[in-house]
Amino acid sequence: MKTRANVWWNSLLCLCLCISLLVLFSLPFDIFQSPRHLSASSNTPEVRGVWLTNVASGVFFAPWSINRAITSLSRLNFNTLYPVVWNRGHTFYPSQIALKETGQLEDPLLRTLRAGSDVLAEIIEVAHREGLTVLPWFEYGFIVPADSALAKRHRSWLTQNQQGQYYPKSSKTDEVLQDDVSYQQKNILSKWLFQSYQQRVKNFVWLNPNHPEVQKFIKDLIVEVVTNYDVDGIQLDDHFGLPVELGYDPLTIKLYQKDHQGKKPPRNFRDGEWMRWRAAKLTNFMEDLVKTVRIIRPDVRISLSPNSHYFSYQNYLQDWKTWVKRGLVDELVLQVYRSNLQDFQAQLSQAAVQFSRQRIPVSVGILTGTWRSPVSILKIEQQVKIVRERGFAGVSFFYWETLWGYFTPESPRKRRQVFEKIFAQPALRPEVAALTNY
Repeated sequence: MKTRANVWWNSLLCLCLCISLLVLFSLPFDIFQSPRHLSASSNTPEVRGVWLTNVASGVFFAPWSINRAITSLSRLNFNTLYPVVWNRGHTFYPSQIALKETGQLEDPLLRTLRAGSDVLAEIIEVAHREGLTVLPWFEYGFIVPADSALAKRHRSWLTQNQQGQYYPKSSKTDEVLQDDVSYQQKNILSKWLFQSYQQRVKNFVWLNPNHPEVQKFIKDLIVEVVTNYDVDGIQLDDHFGLPVELGYDPLTIKLYQKDHQGKKPPRNFRDGEWMRWRAAKLTNFMEDLVKTVRIIRPDVRISLSPNSHYFSYQNYLQDWKTWVKRGLVDELVLQVYRSNLQDFQAQLSQAAVQFSRQRIPVSVGILTGTWRSPVSILKIEQQVKIVRERGFAGVSFFYWETLWGYFTPESPRKRRQVFEKIFAQPALRPEVAALTNY
């Protein structure tokens, strides 16, 4: 028994060392050497955001990494953080709601490595001290691993396809997992960090957005965050939807029959009316969720980071144009992860995007790379230039680790120099500028 305990502790120490080194090598050694720009603020309000994730990233796990990361972002005149708080069936803050439904207060690895400290509270404290806005990111929406505690405890919460399957086919999120695996092969330092995810995450299933208990669970998580933390808003993304193949679970079928004189849903999951009905149900829940949040915290901004409207609706029944039209979204951060500049520009010209820009601030999500697919700083600079020329509200980068880490195509110093040029002066977010009559 003693031997097993020693092995466990040795493994944990190795894991901590690996994470510390991973974070260290994602930060340039000169992060505190270049002072923050003291020049006058930019005359143009602009969102300058970055997503902080737990996957292929050590920023959440090393005790000193959050302070260093946020300080370096502040010195380079970023103004917005989207830290993940809901990912793969776990929260990344101590959650009584999660404890009740999953038996775990928060992500086990995070809780172990950070000794139970509240990472979200730390992020908010440091970010606000540095003048950054914080919108916690409920990244995984209705999607959870098939072998997660939530999926195992609440099988009735899961939706199905026509064959009664809980969507075992690979989803978009598998791409991120494959990046983890690829990176493991390249760098042994990350092996311990990603091994636990690789072993436990095989397939993903989807919570049924029409199930009252699922709606309560998701709503309670979000209410918990906006009630217990001094957040500036919350963000949902492309996983706050329902794959078009799904919706053939008993509960959803009964709801459909109630609205259609007892008729069953069409076998063709792309039937126009069947798609509209499911999308409308999702919109109704979004409306209820936003209403609840605004009653509790009228000052909280509702941010949405979807794919293009056509892709979102056709594949995930996410009719975000209607959400914007109904006033359910305060800011849109459109994911435009395209390497071809022509394709990138085409995404910005879509009708739903132009419709939204007339009503709310719309900024653009730009991919700064993954471990498997690095993106050159020239490509990033070109895309930012296009966004600004088109007059969008700003940019946000996915994700922190690939902004200027040591595993990017260029050196951290060179990439930082480009960001220093891109964000040469501080800038207020659009809503802050409006409040100050800037």
